[in-house]
Amino acid sequence: MVWKFNTVIAIFAAASLGAVSAQAQEKKTVAYLAPSLDISYWQWVGYGVKEKAQALGMDYVEFTSENSPAKQMDNARTAVTKGVDGIVIGPVSSTSTPPLLAYLKSQNIPVAFAGIGPQPGQTDYTSSVTANNLETGKAQGSFVCKLAKERGGNQVGMLSLPQDRENAQKYLKGAEEAFKSDGCDLVQMLETRGLTVNEAVTQANDMLTAHPDIKAIYGMYDEAGTGAAKAVETRGLTGKVGIAVADGSPTTIGLLKAKAIQGIFFQEAVGQGIDGTQQVFNALTGAEVTKDLALVMPLVTADKVDSPEAKATIARVFPPSN
Repeated sequence: MVWKFNTVIAIFAAASLGAVSAQAQEKKTVAYLAPSLDISYWQWVGYGVKEKAQALGMDYVEFTSENSPAKQMDNARTAVTKGVDGIVIGPVSSTSTPPLLAYLKSQNIPVAFAGIGPQPGQTDYTSSVTANNLETGKAQGSFVCKLAKERGGNQVGMLSLPQDRENAQKYLKGAEEAFKSDGCDLVQMLETRGLTVNEAVTQANDMLTAHPDIKAIYGMYDEAGTGAAKAVETRGLTGKVGIAVADGSPTTIGLLKAKAIQGIFFQEAVGQGIDGTQQVFNALTGAEVTKDLALVMPLVTADKVDSPEAKATIARVFPPSN
């Protein structure tokens, strides 16, 4: 009887160990491929991926592509070699994505885009979680035009993301439609190369020197808003040249409260990481997948920044520690 009891215990223990081993083998790993981890925005997307991965019981690894398409492809191959099950990527550019998607399809790896989508016409991806860039471009364009007219003119300038990104192309298209319908002239657009505040300061100064009648600046990315505000302040034009920016950060929120900029169209960087990871997990587990998720970018002005609605949005923009 004792032998039988011990045998049952041993069998039960072996079965339990087998179940644990099988569970360990089934644990999935998601890789996050960032275009550059020098940029806060991409750090925040990674935070969202990591937090969601942990909540879903997935392991997390990350790679930075250092703004190089070749490095991006190397990272994808390394991730696959290491046995990752899915990938969330902020690509270096939309034009860099076709060979990457072809490779990942050949390896049966689900891939979700975050922030920047694939090149138009590409279909071999699991999900693309981006802002609603076209509609945001229109809304921000109208807001910037309104700022210019309130300041006595209709000339506006733009500090743009690189136009080889599909999100930047959509922002621009929407803004141009708004400027045309609302009666404003986009007199100069300068594209960033490094997404730094110093570069944006230089570009804003160049723009205002070449076109002193500019009454408002459209910042397509967060550092553009900070740089424009610094340039405008140095020229003694704070409040006299309106500024609106996309993305949002603790820095630009501070500038908004100080009335150095007039509006932020918040982009949910953390939220894109969270939602992209969920879509990859859904693909791996046979759940429903949404191929294209275009997240709303709400406008927040100084009088609304401390509202419950704004705080709920900001919680999906950058991590709480920031």
